[in-house]
Amino acid sequence: MQPIIIVLIILVVLVFIALIKTIQVIPQASAAIVERFGRYTRTLNAGLNIVVPFIDSIRNRIDLREQVVPFPPQPVITQDNLVVNIDTVIYYQVTDARAATYEVASYIQAIEQLTVTTLRNIIGGMDLERTLTSREEINAALRGVLDEATGKWGIRVNRVELKAIEPPTSIQDSMEKQMRADRDKRAAILTAEGIRQSQILTAEGEKQSAILRAEGEAKAAALRAEGEAQAVRTVFEAIHAGDPDQKLLSYQYLQMLPKIAEGDANKLWIVPSEIGDALKGLSGAFGNLGGGMPGFNTGGDGGNGGNGGSGKGSIPAPAVERREEPPVS
Repeated sequence: MQPIIIVLIILVVLVFIALIKTIQVIPQASAAIVERFGRYTRTLNAGLNIVVPFIDSIRNRIDLREQVVPFPPQPVITQDNLVVNIDTVIYYQVTDARAATYEVASYIQAIEQLTVTTLRNIIGGMDLERTLTSREEINAALRGVLDEATGKWGIRVNRVELKAIEPPTSIQDSMEKQMRADRDKRAAILTAEGIRQSQILTAEGEKQSAILRAEGEAKAAALRAEGEAQAVRTVFEAIHAGDPDQKLLSYQYLQMLPKIAEGDANKLWIVPSEIGDALKGLSGAFGNLGGGMPGFNTGGDGGNGGNGGSGKGSIPAPAVERREEPPVS
C-alpha cells in the first residue's frame, strides 16, 4: 500500500506542476516569447494562455509600456573645440516583442550607444552658442535618427530630451560675466531712458505751469484793470454827484503834493501850472474864515496880484525843479 500511495502522491505533484506550466497568465501591456525546444514558436499576449508543459518554455517577458531611460553625462566636442557634458533622457516603447528579443542582444545598451554617437555627430556641427540655444533642433534630429535605427529592433523612440548641457567652468565664468555686463548695460539704458523721460515730463510740466501762470496773470491784470476802471468811474460819478466846489478840490490837490515827492528815487518833480488856481481857491477859503484880521490879504485886490492884473485870472505857477546832490562817498 505504501508504494502505491507514494506513486499517487508523485503523480499528483506532477499533474499540479504540469497544470502550472500549462496555464500562463500574462499581465496587461506585457508580452511573452514562447520557445519550443529552443526555437521561437509564438508570442503570448495579455490574458490566460495555454502552453505545452515541459515542451514549450517562456523565453522572455517584455513590458510594452513606454519606458524612460536616463543616460549618464557624455562629453561632446562642439565645432569651436569646446567640450560640453550632455545628459540625455530617452522615451521609448517596445512595439514588437519578437524583434526586441532576437534582433538585438540588449536594446537598452544599443539605444544608449546609438544616442551617444548620434549626439556627437550633431553637436560636432554646431558651435557652443548654437548648442545652448538649439535644444529643440537637437531633440528632433536625435529622435529622427534613433527612430529610424531602432525600428528593426521593434523599438519606437517617442521622445529624446537633453536634460542638461554643461559647458566648461571657464566658459561658464565668461558667460556669467557677459550676462552681468549685458544686465548692467540694460540697467544703464533703462536708467538713462527714465531720466530722459523724467526731464521731458518735468519740462512739459514747467511749460504748462508757465502757460497757466501767464494766463492767470493776464486774467488777473485784466480783472485788476477792470476793477481800477470801475473804481475810477465810481469815484468820478461820486464826485460829480456830490458837486464839490473849487475850495474842496484845491484842498485835496494840495494834500496830494507830498505823495508826489515821496521816494528816494524821485530826483525831479514838476509843479503844474494849475497850482495857482488851487492856491487862490485855498486862500479864498481862508480869507472867508479870517476876514477882517489885520495883515491878512485875501488876494482879491488886483494891485497885489502876481502879475498886476485884476486878480480874477489864473496865475500860472512856474515849474519848480527839485534836485538832490548825490552823496559823496
